[in-house]
Amino acid sequence: MKQHLDRRSVLKLAAAVPAALTFGTAAMAQAKAQIATVVKVGGIPWFNAMEAGIKKAGTELGVEAWQIGPTQADAAQQVRAVEDLIARKVSVIAVVPNDATALEPVFKRAQEAGIKVITHESPDQKFNDWNIELTTVAGFGETHMESLAKAMGGEGKYIVYVGSLTVPLHNKWADAAVALAKAKFPKMQLAADRFGVAESLDDSYKTALDQMRANPDLKGILAFGSQGPIGAARAVDEKGKAQAVAVVGPFSPGQGAKFIKAGAIREGFIWNPMLAGETIVRVGAMLAAGKEPADGMELPGLGKVKVDKAARQIQAQKLEAINKDTIDGLVAMGL
Repeated sequence: MKQHLDRRSVLKLAAAVPAALTFGTAAMAQAKAQIATVVKVGGIPWFNAMEAGIKKAGTELGVEAWQIGPTQADAAQQVRAVEDLIARKVSVIAVVPNDATALEPVFKRAQEAGIKVITHESPDQKFNDWNIELTTVAGFGETHMESLAKAMGGEGKYIVYVGSLTVPLHNKWADAAVALAKAKFPKMQLAADRFGVAESLDDSYKTALDQMRANPDLKGILAFGSQGPIGAARAVDEKGKAQAVAVVGPFSPGQGAKFIKAGAIREGFIWNPMLAGETIVRVGAMLAAGKEPADGMELPGLGKVKVDKAARQIQAQKLEAINKDTIDGLVAMGL
């Protein structure tokens, strides 16, 4: 026997359908992966470019992806940011650490809360799931030292900047660079212990002025950290020593273009921070979906990458030179 719906039942059913659809949409939105990236310092060109990559990949993959950063390169502020993200119960937390050791306890808490932890520029990090690198440690340091040695004619005094004495990757780059100089360019002399100033434009500038005064025969500044070459170049340019003191190091092309063209920065090498941001989100989305990186997998913009499960490392090799020949093209890319 067929049952017939009366008018009242039909109206109730009709009213229930939008509610059900709304509930379903809300549930889907709630289920969308949330990938938050904490960078070293917010508002500087390098990390602005990274943020653009993060947003781009988030839109393409249909995940919520955003970036936050402290007002200065401060480990304590990064720890607080991660604590806030744990409280928000996000799916993935990615960090470009200012101090790898300081972040260990809060990373451990994140993992215990079921949150995946990604780092970038932090090899040998503890309590992360994966670390992502777009160049090899030795290759990056050595490539910069080769450039500095060429600019210095293979001899003379030089100094080295890192972002901070507690940033593992910057110090590993510096170690590789100095080791190459000792082995290959014995006439080059390190004039002082390395300076942890290269995430501050003002500190990099002041240190360059101080060291040019202390070492009138200084011939080179090798700066690892996005503000280091800019601050050093400003000092060198101001003192009219662009030809006498070679500044080499990675930096944001848009920020340093005028110094490259003036010769105050001789050269630098970078991976594309926008591409790094995209890669962080792509790996984050993979982890949020319960998938694991596999050796030889292909990532957009990088091609095949090496995946070392024991070291929890995803390794690519994608460097671009920044010099007078390439600067305009890199700036046009928005870097």
